[in-house]
Amino acid sequence: MVKSVDAWLLPDGVADVLPAEAARLESLRRRILDHFSCWGYELVFPPLIEFLDSLLTGSGRDLDGLTFKITDQLSGRMMGVRADMTPQVARLDAHCLPVQGPARYCYAGSLLQTRPSGLSASRCPVQIGAELYGHAGVDSDIEVISLMLSALKLAGADDIHVDLGHVGIFRSLISAAKLDADQESALQDVLSRKAMPEWRELVPQWVQDPALKAALLALPLLSGQKDILAASALAAASLPESIKQALSDLEQLLVAISARHPDVTVFIDLGELRGYHYHTGIVFAAYVPGQTTELAKGGRYDHVGEAFGRARPATGFSADLKQWLQLSKDAIPLQGVLAPAGTDSALLLAIATLREQGERVLQQLPGALLVASDAGCDRELVLDNGHWVVRQIVS
Repeated sequence: MVKSVDAWLLPDGVADVLPAEAARLESLRRRILDHFSCWGYELVFPPLIEFLDSLLTGSGRDLDGLTFKITDQLSGRMMGVRADMTPQVARLDAHCLPVQGPARYCYAGSLLQTRPSGLSASRCPVQIGAELYGHAGVDSDIEVISLMLSALKLAGADDIHVDLGHVGIFRSLISAAKLDADQESALQDVLSRKAMPEWRELVPQWVQDPALKAALLALPLLSGQKDILAASALAAASLPESIKQALSDLEQLLVAISARHPDVTVFIDLGELRGYHYHTGIVFAAYVPGQTTELAKGGRYDHVGEAFGRARPATGFSADLKQWLQLSKDAIPLQGVLAPAGTDSALLLAIATLREQGERVLQQLPGALLVASDAGCDRELVLDNGHWVVRQIVS
């Protein structure tokens, strides 16, 4: 039996959001979702829980370990509490909203994860994101990244740094070298860890073609500014066309970001394999100084809806809205009207009218009078010459 003194404790990585912070969080959520709406992204609310097969579709190992699993008492099937909303949006696009052309969705809601993504991260983040389905070209990636950057700026971010990569480059090299699944998995693990001694040992053992070997050996070192795209190791004529297309897409992205967000610093890492089992092309993440983890991340995940019977190209990004609160420490100003206790019909009418106009009105309770500042009110309702009027409270 839990001791009463410990009954109030919460699990590690789980925390309450108290009134002042909750007001800021809700205000930010509304501003960002309204911003998404201005770009044509439609709001959806997937359920918190659904069958496990659906939740893990397209994400495989990336979400399996993060997902809390329970048995459905009605069907006996395994269910999961969502650890990410992207697979749910893929299901909606494939099964519930069969739009023929490009479709834009946005969402905001709580997740539950078995472990935090970082030392100070929450296990129940409030995920906010936007996704674009039905367009395979780089223009949709440009739109999604531009939307992410404008939303971050709206939240208060400055000095934004974006890391760009393309998992298709590594995948194309592996395919051209005809490596099996075990070799691919081993090299993917080594590259993700940037373990150069292992990399320099394994690649020559498994890859014989000189151009492919040179490209793979160079891949972990190809990071930096835009000139890295012209690196000769990946520009060789003998390499697959898919690699040249990937480099071309990244170059178009760089040009677009520089034109639309000239204040944003872009860093390229051609060996970045974030979400390798899930993403299929361009991947990206946004950072600001002082934050230890990315503020937002995303990329292309084509054919994510294939298991639902409708494979479509897709790209998008997501973020933890709680983390975005750290971008601005501005408090929500005290706004509200403090009304006196009473049941006088004129008083009640005045309170009702103010509330209909969108005002926040707190009525005092007999025997438990509140101070205006404690009630979060900057005005008060007073009787003046037989009329109820609102007056500013002078501190």
